[in-house]
Amino acid sequence: MTHTVLRTPAAGRLFSRPAAAASCVGFVLIGMLQALYGPAVPGLRAEYGLSPSGAGLGLSLHFTGGVAGVLAFNAIHSRISNRTLLAASYALMAAGGAGFALSPNWPLALAAAFLGGLGFGGIDYGLNQLFAVGFGEKSTAMLNVLNAHFGIGAVLGPAVIAWTGPRHYAYAFGGCAVLAAVLVLCTGGVRTEPVDVAPKASTSLGLSRVLVGFLALYVLNVAVEAGVGGWEPTHLETVGYSATVAASATSVYWLMMTAGRFLVVPLTLRYAPERILTVCAAGMTACLLLSLVKGVAPVAYAGVGLFIAPVFPTGLPWLNRALPQAKRAGAWVIAASMVGGVAAPPLLGLGIEASGIHAVPWLLTALSAASLAATVWLIQLTRRFVE
Repeated sequence: MTHTVLRTPAAGRLFSRPAAAASCVGFVLIGMLQALYGPAVPGLRAEYGLSPSGAGLGLSLHFTGGVAGVLAFNAIHSRISNRTLLAASYALMAAGGAGFALSPNWPLALAAAFLGGLGFGGIDYGLNQLFAVGFGEKSTAMLNVLNAHFGIGAVLGPAVIAWTGPRHYAYAFGGCAVLAAVLVLCTGGVRTEPVDVAPKASTSLGLSRVLVGFLALYVLNVAVEAGVGGWEPTHLETVGYSATVAASATSVYWLMMTAGRFLVVPLTLRYAPERILTVCAAGMTACLLLSLVKGVAPVAYAGVGLFIAPVFPTGLPWLNRALPQAKRAGAWVIAASMVGGVAAPPLLGLGIEASGIHAVPWLLTALSAASLAATVWLIQLTRRFVE
């Protein structure tokens, strides 16, 4: 069976250097925008007289818009240029951020959160897809660099709210709107030509099984990622750590996710994505087992962050290589990851209610072990249907 070759445009790059740098700033922006909603809750409650659950709807509408944005921009991508996709997404984020900052009532603020979420989804989908094929053999490395900047934004968002104060959240959202508007002007270095993919014979059964495998892999990994972020502080406090230590350990976990994506860059130039993902899945499973030991639990959770960091960006080039003829595969796994990130914490909460807080590491270890099994299965499956 013939090998499939992904061919980028003549120059081999979809991005000029300034456009690539602006795209990294774009991922700082979407990381910051997503991370603003939680710290802004006290200000939102004071501004609109909301309950805690009502204020939480802002983030829910943002994620709903994100999923819709991924699927909508994927559906029209073949009819618009890469540059148009990114510019329209930034424009939506600018409108959504400004609307959320200036809205006179909560229903309009929620509509603005959804609008900004549409742009968020467009950037998340568009840049991940284009970076996955836009830098030749360095695409996997560049994807990790790109997604590391998301983590930088996720750290900056709460810091900005802490600096301005929750009651002045509008300044943070307004600043995101201004940055998004500026980034609309920075898309000129993105090539407009579509990426040409050589056709390849395969069976529909093979295609569907490979896609299901990638969907499972991404949902499981995002479930672990969100589960640790959501339940690590509670677990650490339960086993005897102070609230300050627990909160600090959780911050270190997120920082390790950012660092891990930078650290894996040289490895992506030497090793295949599937090998890196296998090591990552085994490493995070081992770290989650270690989190059962009270004395090393905070360090173990930091290790989970380090190992899980490369999974999302490193898996996309493998997906594109495995399913080059399935143009919507990337969009589906990105959308599934967003849904998984929203659904995982409350679903884990149900398991914790039944088993107790001490079961957190066991539940997360089970998810991580399933992710390792999915990775090994995908390696066998893609060898059979792709090579």
